[in-house]
Amino acid sequence: MKPIRVLIADDAVVVRRLLTMVINEDPELELVGVAQNGAIAVTKHDLLQPDVITLDIEMPEMDGLQALAAIRKKNRTIPIIMFSTLTERGAASTLEALSLGASDYVTKPANVGSVGAAMDKVREDLIPKIKALCNRASGSAPSTLASRRAVGGAPTVASMAFPPLTRKVVAAPLTGKFDVVAIGSSTGGPVALSTVLEALPANLRVPVVITQHMPPVFTRLLGQRLDSSIPMRVREAVDGDVLEPGLVLIAPGDYHMTFVRGAASVSVRLNQGVPINFCRPSVDVMFNSIAEVYRGNVLGVILTGMGHDGRDGCATLKERGARVIVQDESTSVVWGMPGAVAQAGLADAQYPLDEVGKAIVDTLEGMPRRVRVAS
Repeated sequence: MKPIRVLIADDAVVVRRLLTMVINEDPELELVGVAQNGAIAVTKHDLLQPDVITLDIEMPEMDGLQALAAIRKKNRTIPIIMFSTLTERGAASTLEALSLGASDYVTKPANVGSVGAAMDKVREDLIPKIKALCNRASGSAPSTLASRRAVGGAPTVASMAFPPLTRKVVAAPLTGKFDVVAIGSSTGGPVALSTVLEALPANLRVPVVITQHMPPVFTRLLGQRLDSSIPMRVREAVDGDVLEPGLVLIAPGDYHMTFVRGAASVSVRLNQGVPINFCRPSVDVMFNSIAEVYRGNVLGVILTGMGHDGRDGCATLKERGARVIVQDESTSVVWGMPGAVAQAGLADAQYPLDEVGKAIVDTLEGMPRRVRVAS
């Protein structure tokens, strides 16, 4: 198998050297070029025809957003991964990049203490994404360092490198009643969420809860961005929030989102328990909790994403009689999470992204419709 040809663009010499060392040590990757700014990156894209590009957001002459737009005019399919910072400005620019067609992002190493630690972070955050976006499943498990790091972000395993279910699922009959919609997503999720939520009415009769793999700040800005563009109310969840019809709550970065039922309402409880599937927030944590509170009256939805977070939670939902739908492979940026659910036999149906929102509405209203059954 030919190595994945990588072009990196960053104006910082230290970052270019760091990426070069990490890429060159992996036999599945080949560094074919480096660029000091966006203009050079566009030119080298044309000359070198790489398989994947990493773009720094802030660069002189032509920044990463401008380079992204220029490359997308020529090439709509090449995976492009943005290099961002864990800052308000970096998060806002990253969300803009994703809306312009970036495939995914990673955050730059910060306060890691040594070159070795910085390499570890790049190796664990960037390399699996390159391989997953280029359809190369990795058979290796994440390192001990990755499993120790308790931060928000996407899983550090490639799209199809996941263990089997640890229990046999005996699915209860579908309840046919839905009191909440629970959505899990990761790589490609921000754009997918926008597409799905745009199809939901402002007066949706049930609440919507979402776990999207993202770090702190990013989830808050994602909520604000979605709130300004879709009919429903959207925001990052805070501890004690009450679930209400027509309200969308997003799990904050670095916090698991769970739920408790009171005398008259269901409310949010946030915690910083251990990462599950190397993620905090975790879709499995949210799904397991929502299943305990709402039993089978849940519509679970899994959208595009790396890894298998959400699959075990879907098993719990199915045991309670809930319904689960997933995004199909053809429209997923990475068919890891939805693919894991479908392949485990836990998906009642799968739909192209532009049909998922309509499927949610029809399911809540009990309307018959053309169903694409998961294979």
